[in-house]
Amino acid sequence: MGIKTITSALALGLMASPAWAAKGPFVSLANTDFIVLIAFILFVAVLFYFKVPGMLSKMLDDRSSGIQSELDEARALRDEAQALLASYERKHKEVQEQADKIVAQAKIDAEAAADQARADLARSIERRMASAEDQIASAQAGAIKEVRDSAVTVAISAARTVIEKQMSAADANKLIEESIAQVDAKLH
Repeated sequence: MGIKTITSALALGLMASPAWAAKGPFVSLANTDFIVLIAFILFVAVLFYFKVPGMLSKMLDDRSSGIQSELDEARALRDEAQALLASYERKHKEVQEQADKIVAQAKIDAEAAADQARADLARSIERRMASAEDQIASAQAGAIKEVRDSAVTVAISAARTVIEKQMSAADANKLIEESIAQVDAKLH
């Protein structure tokens, strides 16, 4: 970059059209165009002397390296994020499958519990029906016994009334003696 660049810049400066348009001799301290050209050449020479283009190039290279390392780090972070996302999606899928299994098992358990409850209810209804039938039979037997007892009482009462009306005192005494004899015969 050194000498060729300076020579090219000097040649371009000399060929510039405003420099040719100036009045009077070009190489003269009175010509402002010439003074500006010399100042420009000195400025470019100072820049090259202090290696400013190299510093600028190094700064640009450093910046480029920094950007490249940031891009590499961003790619690594993106890859890590994608791996993490895939891991979470797998875990989510596994959890969803597990939840589906739990729900299916809960449905099976609920159906089994409902079947058991129905069976228990049917047995309970059977027991209550049997108990009610036993109570009805017992009440019916009690009512029949009560009716029989009432009928016997009424029949005895009616027989007593009939016998009292038809029987005399002598017949009653004779009947009592016969009864005592029967009881005496059965006891001995």
